[in-house]
Amino acid sequence: MTKSRLFAYGVLVIGCVFAIFPYLLTVLTAFKGPGQLSETLPWEPGLPPSVAAFDRLFASGFGSYLANTVFVTAGITVGQLVFAVLAAYAFARLSFPGRDALFWVYLSTLMVPPVVTMIPLYLMMQKLGLVDTWAGLMLPTMLGTPYAIFLLRQFFRTIPADLEDAARIDGAGRIRTLLLVVLPLSKPILVTVTTLAVVANWNSFLWPLIITSSEDRRLLSVGIALFKSEIGVDYNAVMAGSLIALAPLLVLFIFFQRFIVRSVAVTGLK
Repeated sequence: MTKSRLFAYGVLVIGCVFAIFPYLLTVLTAFKGPGQLSETLPWEPGLPPSVAAFDRLFASGFGSYLANTVFVTAGITVGQLVFAVLAAYAFARLSFPGRDALFWVYLSTLMVPPVVTMIPLYLMMQKLGLVDTWAGLMLPTMLGTPYAIFLLRQFFRTIPADLEDAARIDGAGRIRTLLLVVLPLSKPILVTVTTLAVVANWNSFLWPLIITSSEDRRLLSVGIALFKSEIGVDYNAVMAGSLIALAPLLVLFIFFQRFIVRSVAVTGLK
């Protein structure tokens, strides 16, 4: 092994340690008992491991926050996937006046920070009477996102048009062609868009904090942020909540990372 390669591996290992260290602290702190946090160094495990922090966490109503987050994330993800597929297919395959201009104008909204539209969006929800409702929480992001539509459009354009022409010769309409020809060939990008939507909505904090006020509609991220102020400084329980919020995302990425890499590589070809 050459010195340059050895140096590169050393830099990668150091970077990996820095990246993993916060997650390791989260796991170690979550499984420490009430007294072990002050008796041990942050990077030392608590022996024996304790689940007392998890007990305190769920005794405070944390389970309902988790259920709310699963419900909202699933609803928004399904909505984003359906509407993004339809919009992306229209931009990729249908011909209508101003199609490309409309697409690039819509894509340019990615440059607008979400915080800029937060107040107008809240006022709209207020006028519609949707403040502190499931609809107000889900609708603003349920109808697709520019980035998801961009990824899907680019992938759809890599699918040979001859396949769709053959399906139409056999009598298939646009929707049937989309469902039976295009989508089965688009599994990698669909997995990628689904994963990105799940991660974004699972971690959503600012909009749920603004639009909801009742505890029965509180989401996981908001619950963790408010947990410390409700019961005092209980870092064990806060880290336990963070671990619960983090675990599903890690599992999701581990299982679907090959689809994500493949879809991004193919999308960048055109």
